[in-house]
Amino acid sequence: MARTVLRGRRRSNAPALPDNKLHYVRDVTFDEDRSQLRTGTAPQVMATLRNIAIGVIRTRLGGPNIAAATRSLGRHTEHLLNLLGHPQATPVTTASTLN
Repeated sequence: MARTVLRGRRRSNAPALPDNKLHYVRDVTFDEDRSQLRTGTAPQVMATLRNIAIGVIRTRLGGPNIAAATRSLGRHTEHLLNLLGHPQATPVTTASTLN
């Protein structure tokens, strides 16, 4: 399996392109190159959702570490809902899932 490696020094005087930065985050943080989605529009939809997640984290949290923010938001869903503008959510409990 081919993996894109974007680490190391740049070989030219050209500035790093935003596309490379985005691709690096999608590949390393979301492990996009190992995705099993191959048919239809699913790969494009997932790439769009990953781009939205990265954009929301960068603009609303302002942190440079997307991986740490993703882990933190995964553990604290109330922060994720607040970040997305949905302040109130019904918690999932054993009693609510048994009905």
